[in-house]
Amino acid sequence: MAGDTPSRKRRFRLHRKPEAYQGGTDPAPGAHDAPAEHSALLPSPGARDDERGPSASLEAAGRAGTPADRTTTSATPVKARRLDAVRRGVARSREGARAGLAHLADRLIENAPRVPVRDLATLRRQFPGLGPEQLADKLIAGAANATSTVGAGVGAAAMMPVPPAMPAELAAEITGVAAIELKLIAELHEVYGQRPPGTLKERATAYLTSWTEERGIDVTKPATINAALGGRMKRELRQRIMKRMVRNLPNLMPFMVGAAVGAVMNRRDTKNLAERIRKDLRSRQVPWEALPQLPPLDQPEHPKELGF
Repeated sequence: MAGDTPSRKRRFRLHRKPEAYQGGTDPAPGAHDAPAEHSALLPSPGARDDERGPSASLEAAGRAGTPADRTTTSATPVKARRLDAVRRGVARSREGARAGLAHLADRLIENAPRVPVRDLATLRRQFPGLGPEQLADKLIAGAANATSTVGAGVGAAAMMPVPPAMPAELAAEITGVAAIELKLIAELHEVYGQRPPGTLKERATAYLTSWTEERGIDVTKPATINAALGGRMKRELRQRIMKRMVRNLPNLMPFMVGAAVGAVMNRRDTKNLAERIRKDLRSRQVPWEALPQLPPLDQPEHPKELGF
């Protein structure tokens, strides 16, 4: 009819799913009505596909093991630092021992020319009527008694041992015993007619080498004397001092035990050294009647006091 409002055609709209709604920033109509299970299955905006599935569980497991790895990594430098500290301590101790041995070797080399030595003429005047073997026996017995006294004295001083003083006590004992044995070696060379040529210092160096190598100097072979004056002697001297220090460690036992041990050990070592050198010199002995007229030995300006 003409007065009625014309009817409009209804347009049927297809209802879209809430997640497909693309208009504006507001949530899609009906989104709040979606079940919770459905919304939980939907991916969050900006999420990556590689965070889902087996790869995500592997990454999570890797992240879970990170604290243990951090603990191991942080503990490794601590062990390395401790190891480095131990190595540095050992190196410093080795350097200190080497420096101490070098200093003691220098002292022996410095004291060797100061040791007073009696020549053959003086020995025959002091021990009249004795032959070479009897005179050598007298010299060895006197030196053994002297070194025994030194060992007993150091052992008595160490009756109540003080660790910082032990190296000084060992050095004093080795210096005193070496001086006595050097005098014995030089006089045995006089008795058996084997005086090495050269000045006072050169002869002292030769005797010191004989003490180091525990053998006599062959004056008929200049090569042995030249070797005694070479640079190898100092290295061998340090080795001999180290061996002597190790052998003398029992002398520092407390309660006077070290005194008895030091006396016995020094007496034995001096006799053994003298017998080895004596056997070596005896094989090259020159009879007293065949010896040329030798000049008196040079005496040091400041002789070292040996006490016998």
